[in-house]
This record gives sequence, C-alpha cells and structure tokens, in this order.
Amino acid sequence: MTDLSWFLLEAGHCLHPEASSLQGGTWTACEFPALVTVIHHPQKGWILFDTGYGEAFLRSTRYFPEALYRTVTPVRFLPKQAVITQLYDRGISPADVTTIIISHFHGDHVGGLADFPDAVVWCSSVGLNDLNTRTRFSALTKGLLPALVPKRTAERACFFESCKKILLVNELAPFEYGFDVLSDGSLIAIPLPGHAAGHFGLCFRSDGRWVFLVGDAAWSTRAIQENLPPPRWATALLGDTETYRKTLSMLHAMASRGTDVKFVPSHCRELRP
Repeated sequence: MTDLSWFLLEAGHCLHPEASSLQGGTWTACEFPALVTVIHHPQKGWILFDTGYGEAFLRSTRYFPEALYRTVTPVRFLPKQAVITQLYDRGISPADVTTIIISHFHGDHVGGLADFPDAVVWCSSVGLNDLNTRTRFSALTKGLLPALVPKRTAERACFFESCKKILLVNELAPFEYGFDVLSDGSLIAIPLPGHAAGHFGLCFRSDGRWVFLVGDAAWSTRAIQENLPPPRWATALLGDTETYRKTLSMLHAMASRGTDVKFVPSHCRELRP
C-alpha cells in the first residue's frame, strides 16, 4: 500500500463556546481552527483535504443575509493564513495542487476552493446536490455559502459514490466500507453521516499507521476518546443528531480498541500546527 506524507495548515479560526461542540464544555468562547490537510502522493503530487477559510469567504459574508454567518460564528482570518499563501511559502504553487478532496460544503471547509481552479475536486454527489438545490436562505441556515463553490466545480467534480466500493481492514472497524478515490488504495473516502449532507472522512497510510481525517464528525480528539458529542441543539441545527451520535460512537469504538490510528478532526485545537 502506498505510504503518503502529510502536514496540517491552519486557514483561520472561528470562535465558539466550548459547550456548543462538546457535552459538558464551558460557555467560554474558544478558538476552533480551520485545519487543512496537505497530502503528498508519489504519483499524483499535492492533494488538499478541504481548504479552510479564504478571502472569498470574507467577501461572500460581507452583506446581509450571509453576514449573519459571521455574526453567529465570528471568524478570524488574515490574508497570510490563506492556504494558497501558506503553500507558496513552502514552494508549492496552485498548479502543483492536482486534487482537492472536500469533506462537506460548509463555508469553513470550502472558503479557499476558488484559489485552485485547475485542481480536480472530489466530493459527495449528495453534498453537492444539496448545495445546488437550496435557496440562498435555506443554504445559509445549514452553514452553506454557494458563492464559495465556483460554477465550474460541478463540471470538474468527481464523486466518491462513483468510485470502487471496498471492504475496510480490521483496523478501521467498525466502519465496513469505503471508496477508493484514486483507484490505487492510497486514499479511502469513508461516509461519516450526521453532520451535513454527504459528509465524508478520508483514510490513508503514513509512516506505517492509518491516518483518519474525520472532518466534523468530531470537533476534537477528546470527543472521540470520551464519546462526547455536541449538545442536541447544536447538531440538530446542521444535520441529524441521532446519526451524528452513531457515527461518533463508531469512531469512539475504534479508538477504544487501542488501534494505532491517528484521528484528525478538522477543528481540533490540540492539533494546531
């Protein structure tokens, strides 16, 4: 199996009370980073898992009603934090990014998507269809900002559901199946339902162990280890509470077995680079 290298970038952060993301948390406002995973594949080159916030996010939330997004969830983002800028600083140009894998279409995960117009975009057909069929106001209530997804995206998108469905190894139980994104077994998209329509995670091998990018199926590694979901009112706003909790319980079951899996939630403060 292909061994991949990877690192994390922080593309801005938002402010939330801890209690909105974790049962038993405090009501003190905490910073939740928008983490972007940068993966290097020996044949496919540079790959992104999500794109965090970006200049396009700031533009799209400047006026009512989209400005409510930043009112409810205050965002802190500087131009130097854009993924495209941070990659430039590492000698990686936008043209070097061949592939972008989208966990789901919330604004804090696709804010930098437009900065990579030539990359192939992988996503869930369910998630993209949900985005495209909503009204402006309906999208906003679900944390979606259609303006962040260029019209050309659908034309160049590839869908997880069209990939070969494969059985997962025992290390990734109780999850049973995933989708072979690059047709070489190196990147496996795994459905993690409950948080948003078409929400997926991504698994790959690195340095002899599995790395599991879980998106927003958990907001911290602690939530996985202790099986601490957000309160019902928080998960009900964006997705389905019972489904979310079942998915988190499965992640917890995997972690409880002592399997050597590196979990990477997209907003985990302990993983900030």
